Amino acid sequence: MIKNISYKELTVHILVWLCISIFPLLTAYIELGEVPSELYLRQLIRPVLFYTNYLFFVPYLLLKRKLFLYIIVSVLFLLLFNYVSQELIVNTLVDRFRDNMPQPPNRPGGLMGIRHAIPVVFSLTIYLLGGIFSLVVDFYKKESESKELENEHKEIKLQFLRNQLNPHFLFNSLNSIYSLVRSKSNDAPEAVITLSELMRYMLYEAGDKQVLLEKEINYLKNYIALQRLRLKNSEAVKLNIKGETRNLKIYPLLLISFIENAFKYGTDYEGNTHIDIKIKVLDNNLIFEVENIIGLYRRDEKNSGVGLKNIKNQLNHLYNKNHELIIEETKTNYKVHLTINLKDNELHNNR
Repeated sequence: MIKNISYKELTVHILVWLCISIFPLLTAYIELGEVPSELYLRQLIRPVLFYTNYLFFVPYLLLKRKLFLYIIVSVLFLLLFNYVSQELIVNTLVDRFRDNMPQPPNRPGGLMGIRHAIPVVFSLTIYLLGGIFSLVVDFYKKESESKELENEHKEIKLQFLRNQLNPHFLFNSLNSIYSLVRSKSNDAPEAVITLSELMRYMLYEAGDKQVLLEKEINYLKNYIALQRLRLKNSEAVKLNIKGETRNLKIYPLLLISFIENAFKYGTDYEGNTHIDIKIKVLDNNLIFEVENIIGLYRRDEKNSGVGLKNIKNQLNHLYNKNHELIIEETKTNYKVHLTINLKDNELHNNR
């Protein structure tokens, strides 16, 4: 199968052939005062050497690990090419005009003379150049395919993590609304509307690309408002936001798991929920802190740690070295401290 040549590759081919063609023609003109007709004919058929190796021998033999066969075929092809070109050009077309053509002084003849040796060496050079080009193109093609495959793998894995995370979020939210409905609270309709806003954001705005930090914070506010509706006492649920959030972007649904877990485990034996959430933007760094008491429900690492485990994986995939996550746990308190450099990560992704 013949390779599909891109525009950039075509440009390189044209430039290379201009250099290959001009150099021997210019050398002959300087040496002889004019360019022999023989040289024009040789230049016209030399692309056969280059593209035979470039399009066929390297892709179908060398890159298929058929090294011995590639060497044998290459030697036979070069011998055949030089014999045919010599017989066709020199003996048939040029000899009849040789008396009228300028000859360099004292140029050795014979089968192994410079007259024969130089075309053979030049043919070998053109042939090897075609092979080198083919190997370089194949290398960059495989590197590009490898990067695309790696990116696809990351996207698939990230989507898998989010598919695990969303049901986790939905179950927690439905439990909150169920509590309101069961207690026949007047806040149940408002809770349903708030949940619909949350789901709309998750389905239509929180895709694989970054969103405005303001939208993500509004999403967190809606979730906290939904949770407050089901609490007996929400006075100890604090949300503090500082700093300029405009023009900054963040990958969506990264912070919600920490807040979910805070509401799940932050209720004491008297039914009071103690949660302190701080969001601060400083020099393009997002500083996110969540602290809650360890109350009525103890943390089940095996069954309920899905959300936190997945969010850690997402942070590593999306922010790698541009984030720092510190989780501290004592007998009475659980604290999350997350710092994300939003600007550096955006510049890195745009490269």
